[in-house]
Amino acid sequence: MDMERARFNMVEQQIRPWRVLDAAVLAAHLHLRREDFVPPSMLNLAFSDVEIPLIIDGQDTGERMLSPKVDARLVQSLEVRRGESVLEIGTGSGFQTCILCELGAKVYSIERHQELHLKADRMVKFFGFNARLKYGDGYKGWPSYAPFDRILVTCGAPGIPSDLKDQLAIGGIMIIPVGEGESQRMIKVRKTSEETFDMEEFGTFKFVPMLERRVDYKEK
Repeated sequence: MDMERARFNMVEQQIRPWRVLDAAVLAAHLHLRREDFVPPSMLNLAFSDVEIPLIIDGQDTGERMLSPKVDARLVQSLEVRRGESVLEIGTGSGFQTCILCELGAKVYSIERHQELHLKADRMVKFFGFNARLKYGDGYKGWPSYAPFDRILVTCGAPGIPSDLKDQLAIGGIMIIPVGEGESQRMIKVRKTSEETFDMEEFGTFKFVPMLERRVDYKEK
């Protein structure tokens, strides 16, 4: 497979037609080697318009790598500017973490699956980025580094966790899929004051659920 040509086709035939027109977001997806984040047994799907199961040691973790167009659409909606702090809930493969780093953000990412967290940490370091990763409960956010200019949630939540709303900076944006069924409404939350928020819905998506559970935190 010609990887560079495949990445170009992914951007031009999948991502751009899905109303992703931000030049920096398109360039980041063209530049970052998505194929390096895909389980080796599924390399043929690296640039396909599908979700990819994240497999560790032959076992399906139950988590998924988003399709390219969904990943890019979420990042564009976040309106990230260079130097801003971004809290990512759901590190997954680490691909989106690295895309945010490529855009110049200061990234803090939380993953509830320990083996995925460890693998993503290795990938972030391999590409030379300085994101800070934690194995922990995404419901709780990361208060020691709050407030965040942006928060991106990549798993379906039954509602918007109050801890995440509290940790969003005034003027900041949160993107979060909300709903407990098979699909979720994507909500863009803009914090206008300590107590007020503007909310905009922009489509229906399918994500794995955000699960609240107790874990032992491990920071990098």
